[in-house]
Amino acid sequence: MIITKILFVFVLGLISCSSIFAKIKVLLLDGQNNHNWKATTPVLIDALERNDGFDVTVLTSPPKKSPEKAWNQWKPDFSAYDVTLSNYNGDLWPKRVQDGLVKYVKGGGAFVVVHAANNSFGNWPEYNRMIGLGGWGGRNEKSGPYLYFNDLGKLVRDPRPGRGGSHGPQSEFAVQIRDHAHPVTKDMPKVWMHAKDELYDSLRGPAEGVQVLATAYSEKSKKHEPMIMTIAYGQGRVFHTPMGHADYSMKCIGFQDVLQRGTEWAATGRVTIKLSKGFPDENKVSSF
Repeated sequence: MIITKILFVFVLGLISCSSIFAKIKVLLLDGQNNHNWKATTPVLIDALERNDGFDVTVLTSPPKKSPEKAWNQWKPDFSAYDVTLSNYNGDLWPKRVQDGLVKYVKGGGAFVVVHAANNSFGNWPEYNRMIGLGGWGGRNEKSGPYLYFNDLGKLVRDPRPGRGGSHGPQSEFAVQIRDHAHPVTKDMPKVWMHAKDELYDSLRGPAEGVQVLATAYSEKSKKHEPMIMTIAYGQGRVFHTPMGHADYSMKCIGFQDVLQRGTEWAATGRVTIKLSKGFPDENKVSSF
């Protein structure tokens, strides 16, 4: 009897340990993008798996304007993963895939949006609610307000007419943390330099359940634009960063830490990942 109890406790301990150290399973979607997804997807994979806490599976869509038969063979099983990451900007997904993503995230799933993935699906209402803010794709004031921080550090929801999505020339820029208490941005320097990238401005959308964690000042818009965001969507969690234009942008240590922490938070609701050695400060960029 005593031996049986000891064995039971031992087995229970093994199960508990395995659940604690289980890797986060990530489904990364690519295959179409007006950016070089063939160059950026490998960097995203390396950025996550460098932590050893993530296991990434890539599902590449059919090329642009593929026949229905090709799309019928593309079947993302969202429920088999802890989090879905989009590096996709292209043709509208089949309705069964749209419905699958909505059901998955609303029901408590996790979704991560990087850079041009927020350009996708401008006419898909639920996707716009899911990502909070987006650019291009026909977005304008009818899509929702333009969100930015003013010089007094206040979040502004601007409903005035205007297109959704713009950016100036690529450059390095300073990221300013607006919420130091959130698990994703906790312990980050108040200001840190990000590698050469497109600084998106004038993003618009339903902006429901959006929490802006960090901004960057755009010389083009003269506004402090959202750079790190979380969105509550149904029972699910969405993490969104407009950073990440190219492979060299994604090699920024700051970007990779943001991606790791944001993905872990979306999947689990907490962050255990520490900032990398060499995390950038306000004076210079730091890249891998």
